[in-house]
Amino acid sequence: MAKTLYEKLFDAHVVYEAENETPLLYIDRHLVHEVTSPQAFDGLRAHGRPVRQPGKTFATMDHNVSTQTKDINACGEMARIQMQELIKNCKEFGVELYDLNHPYQGIVHVMGPEQGVTLPGMTIVCGDSHTATHRAFG
Repeated sequence: MAKTLYEKLFDAHVVYEAENETPLLYIDRHLVHEVTSPQAFDGLRAHGRPVRQPGKTFATMDHNVSTQTKDINACGEMARIQMQELIKNCKEFGVELYDLNHPYQGIVHVMGPEQGVTLPGMTIVCGDSHTATHRAFG
């Protein structure tokens, strides 16, 4: 029986599959922002793990940024802390950061497709409810 495009892409990304278990998939891209990433980096740090493929992980500041200035200190305390943590974590783990002064900084789910980070056929993970919008790219 013929497979759907979804089934073909899914099958192409299966790394491990055991009976009665959810298959383990290869993830092509990790997209990271300042709000949900501190917990992930803390988990890696607590277990002594690196980011497995930092060249396939991209970070940007997009949830807490000011619309009037690129100065982190102009933001509220919690926003400032989250952005400072993202800077620190990206440096520590070797993740490329599109910070407030980067020419391509923007909303993570707009920046990814615009910069060619998100391409058709890729599996993508991001701690954000809009991640599913990348499906439009294949």
